[in-house]
Amino acid sequence: MCGRYAATANPDDLVEEFEVDADQTRGELAPRYNLAPTDPAPVVVQRPPRGEPDAPPERTLRLLTWGLVPSWAKDPSVGSRMINARSDTLLDKPAYRRAALSRRCLVPADGWYEWQKSPTAKDAKGKPLRQPFFTRAADGGRLAFAGVFEFWRDDARPDDDPLAWLTTYAIITTEAEPGLDLLHDRMPFVLPRDRWDLWLDPRVTDPEQVRALLDPVPPGRFECYPVSRRVGDVRNTGPELLDPVPRDQLQGVLDPATGELIGG
Repeated sequence: MCGRYAATANPDDLVEEFEVDADQTRGELAPRYNLAPTDPAPVVVQRPPRGEPDAPPERTLRLLTWGLVPSWAKDPSVGSRMINARSDTLLDKPAYRRAALSRRCLVPADGWYEWQKSPTAKDAKGKPLRQPFFTRAADGGRLAFAGVFEFWRDDARPDDDPLAWLTTYAIITTEAEPGLDLLHDRMPFVLPRDRWDLWLDPRVTDPEQVRALLDPVPPGRFECYPVSRRVGDVRNTGPELLDPVPRDQLQGVLDPATGELIGG
């Protein structure tokens, strides 16, 4: 799964790297080292200009809310429970199918956090100690999570109210690759660059073509390392969250690269 991630790029870099036509973040984009569900985050979408459905789609950088709220939801609070969508059932679930066929997005990220349950160490309550790890691209590049987005209308608000519409997204997950499966059995689906254009194109609506864009990718693109447990508190947001924890401070941790037990 993906329940926390980091996205620290400035908008100019994202506009260039993702070949964005328009930046709609309006200067509101700041480095985020501990993004959590219900937070606003930078997302790349592609749609025709408003009021011109037949015009070529434009690629836009927007701030959307993490946690997808289906258009038919009665209460937007459901979004906090719909932060991830499984790649294998994406086109089968009513909450995601319509978005998967026409409202796909890219979620820029530096990497994501995952918590490993220790096979040996216990906390004060006798439960397995949980060690957070940060996973990033092995080559140091930016990641693009595959995602879907949706619009939700608050019928209690008038049409001219800027809060009448809520735009939300979910991150698509896939089976964790070898090594990373020692952290969790799921991981974000990191879309290869050569699939970005088709994934974003709203004119690609054939279910089988969409499904093919989520075909497995060869492993080995990522590296991970242990980080401070401070990341577990959403109030902690500084860059120090990405600092590695020294090996001699680890307790009962399995090394994802070797399977070695560190610290008893």
